[in-house]
Amino acid sequence: MSIDLHTHSTASDGTLSPTELVKLAKDSGLDAIAITDHDTFQGVPEALAAGEKYGIEVIPGTELSLESPEGAGWIHVVGLWLPEEAPELQKALDWVIEGRANRNHEIVDKLRKLGVNTTYEAIAARAKGTVGRPHFAQELLALGVVSSIDEAFKVWLGDHGRAYVPKRKLTPEQALPILNNIGATSILAHPFALNLNHAETERVVKDLMGLGLDGIEVYYSEHSDADTKAYGEMAERLGLLKSGGSDFHGTNKPKISLGKGKGALHVPYEILEKMKENRRAKGLPV
Repeated sequence: MSIDLHTHSTASDGTLSPTELVKLAKDSGLDAIAITDHDTFQGVPEALAAGEKYGIEVIPGTELSLESPEGAGWIHVVGLWLPEEAPELQKALDWVIEGRANRNHEIVDKLRKLGVNTTYEAIAARAKGTVGRPHFAQELLALGVVSSIDEAFKVWLGDHGRAYVPKRKLTPEQALPILNNIGATSILAHPFALNLNHAETERVVKDLMGLGLDGIEVYYSEHSDADTKAYGEMAERLGLLKSGGSDFHGTNKPKISLGKGKGALHVPYEILEKMKENRRAKGLPV
């Protein structure tokens, strides 16, 4: 039995609708899937309905982009088992989404000043949901400015790109208590992306645990065998839940397959069972 607890739909920057994503999970032989769109849970109701239709267990979730310590890479936290109503979380995400909208217009302005003849409307037309950098990359590719999506990010849109604009983010001190308050299970996503050695990563993880972090993503598409082993041992040493997922985005990440990552990923169902045991012990619904 296999699961995938880190996926994206058109509710953020994926290319499959929540329904299409769940159907693909069924067709791929997965037993459970979490929908974890960036800074939103708008796609959750559709995904839950599709789960009932196709006989797939769907975990409602989101992936939050958080401020990182100085010198570190990205801190992303996946929240699982979001309740149907979460006004405290929605208020925080509204602030993030407002910042994203402003950021998108700033990126357009930068591109135009750099000689790229585009408009916000043209980029928004490429999105079925939230407008994000993958849609800018698609526009640059269509205009012939770049020859690949990778080049679009490397030269124009990435952290050191010519048109880069920083993203508005919550802090861990803001986000993790909110996830705890609403009864979500919080998981540090792709810890390799902190861009720290394992000892430094563990120090960051301990700080996040002090704010309520429940687990760490051990199984991930970009983790080496050594990473998987090290993060698994870290989770056991610190008493954290283990999680895993592909970070599937559809054609926006064409080398990443749902449930299988780059081909060798396997997240066992027992991971989900242990999460459920942990939630039941806390009196939380599963």
